[in-house]
Amino acid sequence: MQRRFVSIWFRQLLSDWQLIRRPELKDVPFVFAAPDHGRMMITAVSPIASDFGVEVGMRAADAKAICPGLEVLDDKPGRPKTLLKGLGEWCVRYSPIVAIDDFGMDGLLLDVSGCTHLWGGERGYLKEIVSRLKSKGYTVRLAIADTPGAAWAISHYGKVTPLIPTGEQVDALLNLVPEALRLEEAVLAKLCKLGFYQIKSFIGMPRSVLRRRFGEDFLLRLAQAIGTENEALVPLQVPVPFSERLACLEPIKTRNGIEIAINKLLENLCTRMQAEGKGLRTGVLTCYRIDGKVVRVDIGTSGATHSICHLFKLFQLKIDQIRPALGIELFVLDAPKVDDVEVPQEEMWTSTPGLDDKSVIRLLDRVAGKVGFQVIHRYLPATKYWPERSVQRAVSVTEKTATPWRVNKPRPTELLKIPVPIEVMAFIPDHPPKFFIYKGVRHMVAKADGPERIEREWWLDQGEHRDYYQVEDEQGGRYWLFRSGHYGSENKYKWFIHGFFA
Repeated sequence: MQRRFVSIWFRQLLSDWQLIRRPELKDVPFVFAAPDHGRMMITAVSPIASDFGVEVGMRAADAKAICPGLEVLDDKPGRPKTLLKGLGEWCVRYSPIVAIDDFGMDGLLLDVSGCTHLWGGERGYLKEIVSRLKSKGYTVRLAIADTPGAAWAISHYGKVTPLIPTGEQVDALLNLVPEALRLEEAVLAKLCKLGFYQIKSFIGMPRSVLRRRFGEDFLLRLAQAIGTENEALVPLQVPVPFSERLACLEPIKTRNGIEIAINKLLENLCTRMQAEGKGLRTGVLTCYRIDGKVVRVDIGTSGATHSICHLFKLFQLKIDQIRPALGIELFVLDAPKVDDVEVPQEEMWTSTPGLDDKSVIRLLDRVAGKVGFQVIHRYLPATKYWPERSVQRAVSVTEKTATPWRVNKPRPTELLKIPVPIEVMAFIPDHPPKFFIYKGVRHMVAKADGPERIEREWWLDQGEHRDYYQVEDEQGGRYWLFRSGHYGSENKYKWFIHGFFA
């Protein structure tokens, strides 16, 4: 696929932003200024102030002298970048790869490869962006070409057409001024001194001559513009490998329309994942409304899957959270987390239903879609001896155990996360308690079994152990108690309650 790039130049970024915030300044000349070595220097100029001859880089005092009624506003460091970041995140609806133009800090660069057909072609694509940004109050110029450098040059200095056909970027650059190559001021001064007022004046010269005269950075900029060197863009949002986009000819407002869009996106996404042996674990549906708002819903699965039907049912549970308002113009479905799909081996005999049964996993996913994944847990045995640390959370339903469950010893139905100290009366050295006091209530022990000694791992606190007892009180309640420490040891022994039997 031939790569194509779009450059968006915000010709009056700060002044447009200010007019959007303060429409009353429409007929007032104003500038932004920032302190520089004790002087207030102009950093941005409104159109009316520009008509009076006020320019960027001029002292604010001089500007006031030539422009009566000039209003000087304080500029803040980093404000253009902040504005461009917000505009870039809005432009993600037009391309997954949007980068800030670091050279002039007054524009954006988009990798639109494979995106323009969603708007009826490149011409319709550019017209859509221009009209939308203009409606928001921004004055912009756009261009599209095979390289970011050529697109930037045409958007800033082009005078013929903003749409450069594939492979024709060199011809489009020939009549432009050297400034179109994003060169440093010192290099531009040399070019001007030598009489190189257009790119065609030096583009055909030997590289060795150009390198000796203007340096390596000059050659790099030239090569990036004509396409012999790649220019990497740093996207504001890292694109997800598995992602699908669906632009709408008319804004979608109904539940039925949203369901059709989701089903279409899932068909394309699942086909790609199935071809690569992947399955979705986390899915995010982003809906771009025509009023500029963005609505997101997400789903998760217990195991990797590329089943269109199953994923569609999960998204159906979230459709009520999508508020289309005046309508949704673009749907984007991302799968930020995917796993390899395990293809089960066919069995001759029917297996016992369990977590290997896909219907069980799908049931868990649908329950989680209603109550949330945070309330559904699966535990596996851990290689720890203390009971409260002998289990661990499973990453997924399909995760296998590294060690088998211990079933040779009885364990309580309810295990406390942290053992609770109790008061007991017991004969020494290994007798169970005669009674114990828990939460202020005295429990007389009628029956008891034990002790069962559980020691810690050998590499932790050697010698520390617990003696566990199963006891039953006179009311029939059954408890799991333990004594920590030895009778007569330096560290006084203590008794704890750790669980309850059914």
